[in-house]
Amino acid sequence: MRESVSQYYSMALNVSSSSAKEWVQKQRDKLQPWQEFLNTSKVSKPRSAAGLTKRITQNLEKFQSNYLLVSIGLFIYCIITSPLLLIACAFLVGGCYFIQARQSAGKVVLLGRGRELTVGQQYLAVGLISIPMFFMAGAGSAVFWVIGASVFLIMLHASLLSTDIVDEVPQPEITMETV
Repeated sequence: MRESVSQYYSMALNVSSSSAKEWVQKQRDKLQPWQEFLNTSKVSKPRSAAGLTKRITQNLEKFQSNYLLVSIGLFIYCIITSPLLLIACAFLVGGCYFIQARQSAGKVVLLGRGRELTVGQQYLAVGLISIPMFFMAGAGSAVFWVIGASVFLIMLHASLLSTDIVDEVPQPEITMETV
């Protein structure tokens, strides 16, 4: 029974790993050149609200992978500039790495009690210990800062960069007649 559960998890991990690799490859293929992404000669103010929404939609579609990398860059900046958050992340990653490295040994025996912890319980312990560390480091505010900064920068870029396609919807000319 234990072997079938282990085989199921390894098979599920392989499936998710292959689909993750496909997703990353798809994002790499969608990545636009940075010269085009940062082309300041294409920056202009949209003429109308309809042109603005069309421009934002087109830019979000075209530069989706570039915007993802901008968000990842902001996330890395946030972690690096917060020492406590960096320590909490290092503890979490280090704990998971330690468990992965010792996984061949199987179980860990608690000090003095003789009770064994399974690999899943070890990961749970690392997660539960890291929660207060992330709380003290202000991870919640960091996450919301990254989300807010990403949305602001992405929307600013998407609304100001004109697209190759004529993004301005022609406005019908309204004439008034006196009666």
